[in-house]
Amino acid sequence: EATEMTNREEAEIQISELDLLSSMFPYEEEFVVTDQLAVAELKHYVENESAEMPSSKVQFILNVKPEVSNASMVEFSMACALPFKYPTVLPEITVRSSLLSRSQQIHLNSDLRTYLMQNCSGEPCMLSAREWVKDHAAAYVDKELSSPLVTTSNALQSEVITFTRLWIYSHHIYNKQKRKNIVDWAKELSLSGFCMPGKPGVVCVEGLQSSCEEFWSRVRRLTWKRILIRHREDVSLEGGGHAEIQKQRKFSTLEEKCFDAHGARGSHMDLGQLYRFLEEKGCADIFQMYFGVEGH
Repeated sequence: EATEMTNREEAEIQISELDLLSSMFPYEEEFVVTDQLAVAELKHYVENESAEMPSSKVQFILNVKPEVSNASMVEFSMACALPFKYPTVLPEITVRSSLLSRSQQIHLNSDLRTYLMQNCSGEPCMLSAREWVKDHAAAYVDKELSSPLVTTSNALQSEVITFTRLWIYSHHIYNKQKRKNIVDWAKELSLSGFCMPGKPGVVCVEGLQSSCEEFWSRVRRLTWKRILIRHREDVSLEGGGHAEIQKQRKFSTLEEKCFDAHGARGSHMDLGQLYRFLEEKGCADIFQMYFGVEGH
């Protein structure tokens, strides 16, 4: 049938839409491709007649700050995956925010999907989806605004301290000095977590928000091929003393974890071991944010 798009046409549309997104949202806080390999395969497929279909879908994250006067602290994260047949079929999008309850999140995502089904069939629609989230998402938080978290009076605000956990992704971590810095700085700043050297490199630090931010500002000043915060968790602790902070920790100290796939010299880490380690610590969902696949 003449109207049906070929796979290459769909792939071309995906590439041009990704190019558009990266030119509109040049900062990683707003737009980050979580699977560079999939994009490279897609480009290769478009440029080479004989190339195989890519093996995995393009995945990326769009972070959206809604236009709401009092929502300076609200951010919605859209985790997106483009099926090979997109835009003939709809994109897979999951909107998340720390302020959404489970039911609010389900409600929001189902309404977004309905909107896309009604308005975006067959057309590239990432910008429309982002606009919709920007305009509508904040209203879903308000659907249960009576929660005590939001209504704390300013008198209490000074007592609230924030516990933060940063999940940092680096293209690779081999350098001994950097690895030593990571462990030493975490100790100095009373942060716990772990550092997985190799390629990719994964660092998790948790503790007081100000200490995590100091750690990140030091680490990012070192020379890296590519390093970014893949995910951040913030928990407000009222009157948070030492005990409250300790309760939030998932790790006792910061230590280096080598999940080595090939004995001592292998540079590639065994991701299955990393997944099991995260699972033990109750952080299995993080694996998907890093690698875009369910662990095994």
